[in-house]
Amino acid sequence: MPLEFGLWRVDDKPVRIATRPMRLEARLEELIEADPEILGKPLLLISRQVQTDHGKFIDLLGIDAEGGLHVLELKRDRTPREVVAQLLDYGSWVQDLSNERVREIYTTYARGRGLPQELDEAFALRFGGSPPDALNGSHTLTVVASEVDAATERIVTYLASGYQVPLNVLFFRYFEDEGRSYLARTWLIDDAEAAVSTGTKGRTKQEPWNGTDWYVSFGDEPGGRSWKDARQYGFVSAGGGDWFSRTIRSLPVGARVFTHIPKVGYVGVGAVSGEPRPFADAVLTVDGESRRMADLSLQGGYRPDSVSAAAESDTADRREWIVPIAWEQCVPREKAFWRTGLFANQNSACKLRARFTIEEVSRYFDID
Repeated sequence: MPLEFGLWRVDDKPVRIATRPMRLEARLEELIEADPEILGKPLLLISRQVQTDHGKFIDLLGIDAEGGLHVLELKRDRTPREVVAQLLDYGSWVQDLSNERVREIYTTYARGRGLPQELDEAFALRFGGSPPDALNGSHTLTVVASEVDAATERIVTYLASGYQVPLNVLFFRYFEDEGRSYLARTWLIDDAEAAVSTGTKGRTKQEPWNGTDWYVSFGDEPGGRSWKDARQYGFVSAGGGDWFSRTIRSLPVGARVFTHIPKVGYVGVGAVSGEPRPFADAVLTVDGESRRMADLSLQGGYRPDSVSAAAESDTADRREWIVPIAWEQCVPREKAFWRTGLFANQNSACKLRARFTIEEVSRYFDID
């Protein structure tokens, strides 16, 4: 049966609040755009009335913290068959959107609205972190309605429950009480977060990688590795376990690394100039001469004896691995560069696909 719920004022005895037809269901679109929290889930709106390749216009398009897209379509005066068919058509278009196309859609929407022009920055402001490497790995289709009839309920439940179509209804009820207006909401299907993988169908959902740039996380901490050493002698390093050193050992000679100190910012850009080696075997070029790193005057601790006895008893490789770097530009820790939306990752090293980060850091360090 169709969804129904009530609202009572209980200042004294219970008084049921009158339900009213919403004067303009299209106003829901404006309310959601003004405050997406109305939906009851964290979303970043990336477009309103975006035109598909088939000449149709999606009412609202959003993205969640995992990079999944959300298509929101108002029912208006259409029949259940019409609105559901329209959403399925939109889904067939949305599932093929590439990473770059998603970003273009957002930039077009943000322009002229006083919003950050880059999706990375807007995403960080909304969710507190940089976007995942892959955008549009899933999508969800939602009918937004001020009322829902039995036919719509049957069709949506059949497709979602029987065939795992990522389809749901967000149902609003409009109330008026002593000159004030209220909205109440509920979902037709409890698992409103359900979504299915859309597949790539030949289109990359990740930002393209230029084949050269890498991200490096350099843990500059008291008693541990020192960024002052890394700047002076030209290297990055990681260790303390296979998980930490495995990715940094994969850095190829010639790769360009964007080096980031966690919770501080980007401090240097340079090229890998030698093969990764454990600290005891590491050789760095100092004033044109090859020097064993173990013979250098260092402020940080990189030796195996700096690891606790309990860790040393572990059979895992906990050595510090050193990667020689020819710095193109680098700055002291206190001059590190950071702005909302820049890429940060817990891996010691990974491919850097974030175009926004590459452009902003390169601009800061005045490099190509």
